[in-house]
Amino acid sequence: MIPVSISDHVRTACPQLVLGLISCSVTNSTFEPGLWEEIHAAEEYVKARYTLEQINKIPAIQATRTAYKAFGKDPNRYRPSAEALCRRIVRGIPLYQINTLVDIINLISIRTGYSIGGFDADKIEGTLTLTVGTADDHFEGIGRGVLNIDGLPVYKDSKGGIGTPTSDNERTKISTGTTHLFLILNGYSGKEGVEEAVKMSVTLLEKYSHAVQIEEKLL
Repeated sequence: MIPVSISDHVRTACPQLVLGLISCSVTNSTFEPGLWEEIHAAEEYVKARYTLEQINKIPAIQATRTAYKAFGKDPNRYRPSAEALCRRIVRGIPLYQINTLVDIINLISIRTGYSIGGFDADKIEGTLTLTVGTADDHFEGIGRGVLNIDGLPVYKDSKGGIGTPTSDNERTKISTGTTHLFLILNGYSGKEGVEEAVKMSVTLLEKYSHAVQIEEKLL
């Protein structure tokens, strides 16, 4: 398990924050039919239950947006990833298929509203600290180019930022060659629901990526 700490700045602004951490060895693949059956079912559930205007009221999403505002970031301009996924579904845009590990993470986000950091653990340098980004931080979001993370909560290793609730970084992204996974579920709404989301994540990882050597922790 990679050590993770939370800065005083984040802890003071977000006293209810609870992180769900998962470390495991995995076998990634390009596509899992059974997983996509579950994803399509989750898409139908979201479309049937929510309008665009209701998505940001989902408790976990609303709490992440509140955290953004506490740090001075506009959550309508830099949407948390779980919100962006659910909005995409409600707008009738099919989810993109990346690889099995990323697809699992997206399914968990859709079901829970948590924005999740998913990293190739072998690409992380040293320990991680959850802090707040500054204007001096250079951050290349996955598929987004350079992202302005000033005012965003960000996980940093010894080389710089690797993940925000809006986007993770190209440097530590998951590929089909990833064999060691590190997941962080960002529970800005408090402890309730985080433990259940961790258990769901482990079940999906075991089922679709043959996860072993699994470690779990709430922080």
